[in-house]
Amino acid sequence: MHTALCTFQALSRQLKFRHLVLLDALAQTKNMRLAAERINVTQPAATKTLHDLEELLGISLFDRLPREMRPTELGILVIRYAQRALNDLERFVGEINVKKDGGYGYLSIGAISASLGNVVTTAIRIIKQRRPLLTVRLFEQSSDQLLVGLEQKKFNFIVGRFTEIHQKNIFNFEALIDETLWVVVDSRHPLLKRKKINIHELRDWPWILQPPASPSRQLLEESFSQAGIPMPANLTEMPSVFPALQLLQSSNMIALQSRSAVSEYVRRGVLGRLPIEFGHKMSPYGILARKDEILSESAQEFAATLREAVREICVE
Repeated sequence: MHTALCTFQALSRQLKFRHLVLLDALAQTKNMRLAAERINVTQPAATKTLHDLEELLGISLFDRLPREMRPTELGILVIRYAQRALNDLERFVGEINVKKDGGYGYLSIGAISASLGNVVTTAIRIIKQRRPLLTVRLFEQSSDQLLVGLEQKKFNFIVGRFTEIHQKNIFNFEALIDETLWVVVDSRHPLLKRKKINIHELRDWPWILQPPASPSRQLLEESFSQAGIPMPANLTEMPSVFPALQLLQSSNMIALQSRSAVSEYVRRGVLGRLPIEFGHKMSPYGILARKDEILSESAQEFAATLREAVREICVE
């Protein structure tokens, strides 16, 4: 394999989307036969495609091990590019098709659970009144998962918060609104009979929590640590609030959830709020977008609608 530097001119002429599709399939399956099946080509054809790409780049992208194909360090870099390019293409195709059919545009937005209870849903209501033919695809995940998708260009932008310092070098952030957390349980939970509860009494109960990298999970871990007690051992991790709410209503589990996501359930008596607060406050969540990219017209309009939704909610 030659080691000459690859050039933009060479790649722009010879790099094909079939190369990127194969890389994405290999990254997911780590097996040439399975990757070939996934993209509907023969294994010899897939092998030749990978060989041609490695020749074009002048590097080995995978270590061929007995049981798997493992990406090299440079292979991981190329795979990340391939995934970003394919996600970008998918959004482009979606927007083209929507506009061909007379639509206004196509948006792919990621949002944390806390924002869905008021800000994002209010913004969607407002923008759909103004742009009924705008197609909005909404994905709910935790901030750490959403940021990975944002880097891979799965979303136009997300509504969430930073989870690691280095992300500030990659994404722009505009704060929208503070988040208040409530400790909630089923309305029949025994702890609701108590007028006062301290954190030590919560350790032996089963909990529903966000994944470890999420800010609410980190806040809870800090609170238990400062109280000098270990975290609860009986944990169920759920990035989405809605299955968590269903599970709460059929068990004695405890959950730390955004007030905006659960306040209506508490108001209706479906859930109960435990009389305990944590000393730490959550940082505001907001709009996160890639620094190297200007938002599309429809994305800019939706971002403006989010700001409008925050103003509407704060007035209420």
